[in-house]
Amino acid sequence: MSYFGCVNEHKKYMQRCLQLAANGLGNVAPNPMVGCVIVHDDEIIGEGYHSNFGKAHAEVNAINFVKDKALLPTSTLYVSLEPCAHHGKTPPCSDLIIESGIKKVVIACSDANPLVSGKGIEKLSRAGVEVISGVLEKEARELNKRFFTFHEKKRPYIILKWAQTANGFIDRKRNDNSEPALQISNEHSKRLLHKWRSEEQAIMVGTNTARLDNPRLDIRLLNGKNPIRIVLDKNLELAETLNLVDGSQATLVFTSKEKSLKKNLEFNTIDFVKSVLPQIMNTLFEMQIQSVIVEGGNKLLQSFIDENIWDEARVFISETFIGDGIAAPNLNVEPVIVENIATDKLYVFKK
Repeated sequence: MSYFGCVNEHKKYMQRCLQLAANGLGNVAPNPMVGCVIVHDDEIIGEGYHSNFGKAHAEVNAINFVKDKALLPTSTLYVSLEPCAHHGKTPPCSDLIIESGIKKVVIACSDANPLVSGKGIEKLSRAGVEVISGVLEKEARELNKRFFTFHEKKRPYIILKWAQTANGFIDRKRNDNSEPALQISNEHSKRLLHKWRSEEQAIMVGTNTARLDNPRLDIRLLNGKNPIRIVLDKNLELAETLNLVDGSQATLVFTSKEKSLKKNLEFNTIDFVKSVLPQIMNTLFEMQIQSVIVEGGNKLLQSFIDENIWDEARVFISETFIGDGIAAPNLNVEPVIVENIATDKLYVFKK
């Protein structure tokens, strides 16, 4: 087979690895999403992916999938991320690959976790395994953007989300929660939002959003795992009757006051005289939270933008007009994606 033929074959099987890996979205953090296929004589004889944190890794599932283990020494293993070389929740995958007799491994990209980075490739090479890396590396890094941002920037991957009217408002002006929030997005957009929530580890709002909207910040419109809720409450003024502090799901409260842990409620004291967001990012990094979707309000969203602590913004713009209201955040970036969600338009921005 020609050089370009080999490259295309590698890309074809690595693309399958990435497809498999994506099945772990929302379930494997703080681990990365990983997919693996094993090829013998141009035929996939085994495949697998990492499905849940603490469970078997992709390489283990792929090797276990192979019915005739005698084929492994003459097979090629493709994997979307460097095999681990350390003992964590599971034994090192690099050891299993070596023990299985596989002599060729194709990898999309190296692992950003300092416990792994380069060590898995080194262990395989020392054992006489031919290692090829960098196949669909860009695509593999994009798939695990949360994981790489967490390890390389020492903070979670931040997604900003809001909905605004056609004339640029995110809500009407309200003084209390006796008047409901303006419903801007259509039902299709709301369902998509709940899917997004299920894909991230945490979801965050500011004090006014918690007080005025009384959100639940769950995924009640579909099945899946609720994100950890995060709310700012500098002076612990939020009423205990609000949904966010009802103890129904894991919630982090960032405050200037000391308060003991309650059921599903953890209070983290920070200094509100200093810049708040870096302190929150440090705490979330220490807690191994790799991604946060920020849903408001305007002040909190604009703070993330102004302090340049964001990675992606997803903005719904509806056909609704109102005379006056709360202005949408100001984000001076061109969108990378624009698509229709029924009567809404979705704009996706990336830094």
